[in-house]
Amino acid sequence: MQKSKTVIGGPLAIGGRVLSLSKAVRAGDFVFLTGQIPMKDGAPMTEGGIEDQTRAVLEDITATLAEAGCTREDVVKAMVWLRDRADFPGFNAVYGDYFPSEPPARSAVVSDLLVDCRVEVEVVAYRPTGE
Repeated sequence: MQKSKTVIGGPLAIGGRVLSLSKAVRAGDFVFLTGQIPMKDGAPMTEGGIEDQTRAVLEDITATLAEAGCTREDVVKAMVWLRDRADFPGFNAVYGDYFPSEPPARSAVVSDLLVDCRVEVEVVAYRPTGE
């Protein structure tokens, strides 16, 4: 019998501290990624503009999807949190480079983030386990 839930990439750690969450979890044909913040050299990226931070987040998402046997084309839903509403045009321009055709459904809100960065992105991918 196949396991109903598989952790992808193990628990996250930042600054040597293991967090109580996983990078991603496969449940059946769906892969759920934890919200990603921009990281550089293993630490939250608190410097740089929205474009650089968005690229960092989407590159990490791409890598985590690959660990789960998925690509960005498998993403069906994205949730976005921005620290500042004025960052939306810059975020959206970079996001469009990563999802140029048939983009996933998406929600975006402005929110205070728990880490001093400009953006957080969470995605859900769909890839049947038989593919």
